[in-house]
Amino acid sequence: MNRMADPALVQGFDLRRLPEGFIANPYPVYAALRAHAPVHRMGDGQILLSRHVDLERVYKDAATFSSDKTVEFGAKFRVEAEPSPLYRHHTTSLVFNDPPRHTRVRRIIAGALTPRAIAAMEAGIVALVDRLLDAAEARGRIDLIEDFAAAIPVEVIGNLLGVPRTERGPLRDWSLAILGALEPVLPAAVEEAGNRAVTDFLAYLDSLVTERRNRPGDPEKDILTRLIQGEVGGERLSPEELLQNCIFILNAGHETTTNLIGNGLHLLTEHRDARARLLAEPDLMRKGVEEVLRFESSNQLGNRVATTDFALGGTEFPAGTQITLCIGAANRDPAQFPDPDTFAVARDPNRHLAFASGIHQCVGMAVARLEGRIALGRFLARFPDYRLDGVPERSQRVRFRGFLRLPARLG
Repeated sequence: MNRMADPALVQGFDLRRLPEGFIANPYPVYAALRAHAPVHRMGDGQILLSRHVDLERVYKDAATFSSDKTVEFGAKFRVEAEPSPLYRHHTTSLVFNDPPRHTRVRRIIAGALTPRAIAAMEAGIVALVDRLLDAAEARGRIDLIEDFAAAIPVEVIGNLLGVPRTERGPLRDWSLAILGALEPVLPAAVEEAGNRAVTDFLAYLDSLVTERRNRPGDPEKDILTRLIQGEVGGERLSPEELLQNCIFILNAGHETTTNLIGNGLHLLTEHRDARARLLAEPDLMRKGVEEVLRFESSNQLGNRVATTDFALGGTEFPAGTQITLCIGAANRDPAQFPDPDTFAVARDPNRHLAFASGIHQCVGMAVARLEGRIALGRFLARFPDYRLDGVPERSQRVRFRGFLRLPARLG
């Protein structure tokens, strides 16, 4: 047990009513949850899990702990006579489904993200990163999010889907609006923006898919063509599955990778010893990326629902129990990670859960790792003395941890 973990932080804790200062630094609360209430019941009956071993158990037992969100999202997105755009999207996309749909869609997407296909992306990502760094050098300053971290995955995913460069402007805003609706608290304005983003994105994708059906790309490189043509067991994606999973590919690859790069650059302004070591030993960057993913997990929360009665932490729970998986807490669990609150860029082993585990382990994690390694490595080599120049603006979301703005000078 962590003797520094204050049990008072656990009392009444609920993700829908966050204590002051939680977004800036949730880790004292996470430590208290692990130490005093690793299976914590929140006000609406959901349970919150914070230990690494418990998250691994849930991830690896997909039969007991379902990813299907039909019931939960039916209530959250107020489905009545006609399903809302947000409901249709989130209940059709890969991440919120169980086999057999999950298996079929995942195999088609994974077929376009083979090791050979990912290796072929490297030269293009290097060129993209260098162009962004050239532009930053010409200005002498940079917003590490807007001008760099967010620009990289939008271009990479735009290339994967074959979105013309002149048409990529709305992609980031659509993604932020759709993912913002997954927060534990859903204000009406956020819900409206999310529904509008799904509607606009679907309209755009419909025309893009029609064009690609008429003029297919190379299915080895063009993931949209592969989604259109791909089959598993003789079955292709339905038109709805196709469009909604194109949105999923953008959302899954954009927000988490933006946060990985942005969080990494921010951490290296706070941990000068880690920066010095990476500069002296650039081959450590692969491990450094894993440590960023562990220490400041881009995605802090996951969700499951129990399909049957189960026991956890000595307590019995009924079928239908909703479970929130606190990835950010599990990735600082001292039972798994020695000295977990130290940012150690050479940490090995590093069995973090930033990409989940089991059948729902992130299908694009190799792409995110590649983007993170190239972006952080080339930025650091080019501007070893960069520093923050202004007040960082953190995203005020609990599920996705990152920044909206990180103003910096390059030397």
